[in-house]
Order: sequence, then structure tokens, then C-alpha cells
Amino acid sequence: MIKFKDKEYHCSMELTLAIIGGKWKVLILWYLGDKTIRFNELRRTLPNITQKMLTQQLRELEGYGLVKRFAYAQIPPKVEYSLTDSGKSILPILANLGQWGQNYANSEMD
Repeated sequence: MIKFKDKEYHCSMELTLAIIGGKWKVLILWYLGDKTIRFNELRRTLPNITQKMLTQQLRELEGYGLVKRFAYAQIPPKVEYSLTDSGKSILPILANLGQWGQNYANSEMD
């Protein structure tokens, strides 16, 4: 058992999926990569995500300490997102997952 943020998980994979699981979180982390991106730019990168869903997913990732948000005090509002060190630490794992997907697709072509 792993206890994290007042919840219990049966194994580390269950915790990992609670943090980064779902349709959008991994893609958000991947596209943020090593750069800072404004909200609308990130939304254009993920054209099938709604504004509400992107906001929700960014807030969850921010709550887990993987994404940081910086809001500028200006009109119109300007908000930028980037990865924290913890967020950046998952990038090599995501790169490996992407490579696995490419290898799998190539093996299915044979």
C-alpha cells in the first residue's frame, strides 16, 4: 500500500496512473517539454481538447507539482505554463513510451 495525499493505492502503478492517467495529461506534459507555453498555444497544439478540459487537466497537474503556472498582471490576461523539475523528470519515460509505440507500430507492419 502507498499512501499519497490522503488516499491509498495498492501499488505504484495505480498511483502513477492516478497522477498522469487519462487522455490528455501525458500529451500536456510531453508538449510542455523543456519550454514555457501560453495557454492558447497549448490549446492549439491539442486541437481536440476543450478549454474547460485543458484548464482542468493543467490544474490537476499543477496540484501534483508537475506543472507551474505563471499569470502576468496585464490586460488582456497572459498565462504561461511550464514543467517543474518533477514534471521534467518524467520526460525520459514519456520518450521511452513514444519509442515503444513507434516500435510496436513498425512490428505490426511486418
